[in-house]
Amino acid sequence: MTAKRGIFVAPFDELVDPRTLAELAAQAEGLGWDGFFLWDHIRYRPPTEAVADPWIALTAIALATDRLRIGPLVTPLARRRVQKLARETVTLDHASRGRLTLGVGLGGDRNGEFGPFGDPVEPRERARLLDQGLDELNAYWDGEFKPLPIQRPRIPIWVAGRWPHRRPLRRAARWEGFFPIDLTSPDDLGVFGGELADLRAGQSNPFDLIAEISARDDAGPWEEAGATWVLTSFGQQPRLRAVSEAIEAGPA
Repeated sequence: MTAKRGIFVAPFDELVDPRTLAELAAQAEGLGWDGFFLWDHIRYRPPTEAVADPWIALTAIALATDRLRIGPLVTPLARRRVQKLARETVTLDHASRGRLTLGVGLGGDRNGEFGPFGDPVEPRERARLLDQGLDELNAYWDGEFKPLPIQRPRIPIWVAGRWPHRRPLRRAARWEGFFPIDLTSPDDLGVFGGELADLRAGQSNPFDLIAEISARDDAGPWEEAGATWVLTSFGQQPRLRAVSEAIEAGPA
C-alpha cells in the first residue's frame, strides 16, 4: 500500500495569515498531495512571535480545497472546553464535506500554554482530561448534539505520543490512528506499529500510522516501516518559500 502524503506546517510568523495557508493548501491539492495539517498552539517559544489560531485557518483551507484531508496536529483536550470543540469539529467537518481528522494529545507546558492560563500542568491530570474528553466528544458526535458529523461512525481521531512512551499506544488503539513524535528512525515506527497491531488484535476498522519527515528526507523507508501517512514538516519557523517549493516538488 502506498502511503498518503501530507504537508504539516506551524501557522506561525510567515505563515500566520489564513489566506496564505489556504493558498498553499490549494497549491498542494492541485499537485497531488493528500493532506494539509496545522500545529495547534496558543503561544510558542522564541524565536516564534506571531501565532495563528489553527481552527480559523483550517476553515479557510476547507473552503479553498475540495479533496485534501485536513486537521490539527495536535489539539490538547486539557485546555479545551469539550462541548465547544464538539461544535467546532462538526462545523468544520461540514464545511470540508467530511475531510476533517482530529489530532489530539496531552500537550505540554514548555511554551507556557497551560499554567499561565489556569489550565492543568501535571501530565497525569492532562492524560485524565484527554481520555475523559475523548469519551465526551464521541458522545456529542453520536447524537447528543445536532447536526451529526458527516463522517460516520465519527470524525477520525489520531492520538499523538512521544517516543519511547507506551501509554499513548493503548489510548490510540481505541481510535483511528497514532501520530508518534520524536522518532529517531523508521525502525522506531516499526516497533510502535507491531505493538499497535497486538493491541488492536481482532479489530477490522481502518487505522493510520503517521510519520513526520523533513522536506529533504525520503518517505520510502517510513512507508516500508508501516506508515500509512507521511507528513512533510518544516519545524518551528516555516518559511513561505521553502514550503511552497516543497509543495511544488510534489508528493512522490
